[in-house]
Amino acid sequence: MSKFYSLLNYGCQMNESDGEHYSGQLQELGYQYVADFHKADFILVNTCCVRESAEKRIAGKIGELKAVKVANPQVIIAVAGCMAQKEGDKLLQKYPQIDLVLGTSYVDDFKNILANYRRRAAFLDLTVRPKEFEGTKVRKSSFHAWIPIMYGCNNFCTYCIVPYVRGRERSRKKENILAEVRQGVSQGYKEFTLLGQNVDSYGKEFGVPDAFADLLLAVDAIPGVERLHYMTSHPRDISDAVIGAVAKGRHISEHFHLPVQSGSNEILRRMNRGYTREHYLELIRKIRLAVPQAVITTDIIVGFPGETEEDFQGTLDLVQEVGFDSAFTFIYSKRSGTPAAKMENQIPLDVKKQRLQRLMDLENINSLACNEKMVGREYSVFAEGPTKNRDIWSGRTSGNKLVLWPVEGRAYKQGDEVQVLVEKAQTWLVKGRAKQ
Repeated sequence: MSKFYSLLNYGCQMNESDGEHYSGQLQELGYQYVADFHKADFILVNTCCVRESAEKRIAGKIGELKAVKVANPQVIIAVAGCMAQKEGDKLLQKYPQIDLVLGTSYVDDFKNILANYRRRAAFLDLTVRPKEFEGTKVRKSSFHAWIPIMYGCNNFCTYCIVPYVRGRERSRKKENILAEVRQGVSQGYKEFTLLGQNVDSYGKEFGVPDAFADLLLAVDAIPGVERLHYMTSHPRDISDAVIGAVAKGRHISEHFHLPVQSGSNEILRRMNRGYTREHYLELIRKIRLAVPQAVITTDIIVGFPGETEEDFQGTLDLVQEVGFDSAFTFIYSKRSGTPAAKMENQIPLDVKKQRLQRLMDLENINSLACNEKMVGREYSVFAEGPTKNRDIWSGRTSGNKLVLWPVEGRAYKQGDEVQVLVEKAQTWLVKGRAKQ
């Protein structure tokens, strides 16, 4: 009799990659994927805890699974990922429907854990271990592959829970990364994203100078790699060598995602970001000098404890000066176990919301202005699939800009390279027509 599994994945791209590992091992055990978790024999909830909103959404989903367990007592429910690492046995106590809780270091052990599992003997292990995740993956995309290059983080930003739930930085061996990319090419993949909490720290434990820049160029040189992305960079650690590698590489995306978080030196200090406003602006100058067509995006937190109106104005001024192509903007959210959660001068929610709106209003103007510069130009776009309107397809440029274009009677498939002439700009995307 066939066995079915369902994967409920939340959070960042690293969680997406971990989910591909879980799926690979489940299929090795004979499970088949089913989208409707009500029909599954095994349900895995891969969790995130970076923001309170994510935790609440996941908690609601876990609560919903109680009825599934009642309807089918034989279903096995597992919770993995960062929220599992953070909450541990509290999850088992609060949600008796859970059978397994897996920490973030058990991705590759998952198959053996499940194979040895005995009903009503809940498994819980949260030890963070310096281990590489190799093994089988089931990728969602037919042309794009996530390639983790390192795990964990050593930065300890005062607002962030990641170092506590993902552990210290540990880099994969270069030869293993290159082998995975070559394998991906042999399977038909042509777009790759190198993943890490802070990719610019890749290889520090190896004692190799400019290890990440060297890795970028090594992957770029692999025949069959047509587009190469990486995330996430840290403004404190990104080097001139990395900027130079992007400028030199043939297939490396000219998209720089550099989370600034704040434009105030005092707030950056309180965040323990390890750089100043001036350092960040100098980085932007270097990038635009080396890669004039660079797409630059960022993350910004508003309402960090102690943020004054002057501090916030410094953020607005920086956003105006840089002119980001886009920005992911967030209200500061307390994370228990982090230093910022205990800081004085927590900002009232209504003030945080008002500041967020002001920031988004400014960034929307910047984003539209950047996209308007694309009008009249032709871009190479990798097709991702149709929109809700099946006659309109979407895809992304090398700089990660979202592009929509009409099918106009042509047949496309995922991964097709399409030349699109941009005709119209909107705040978050551009529209055009495919070259005949």
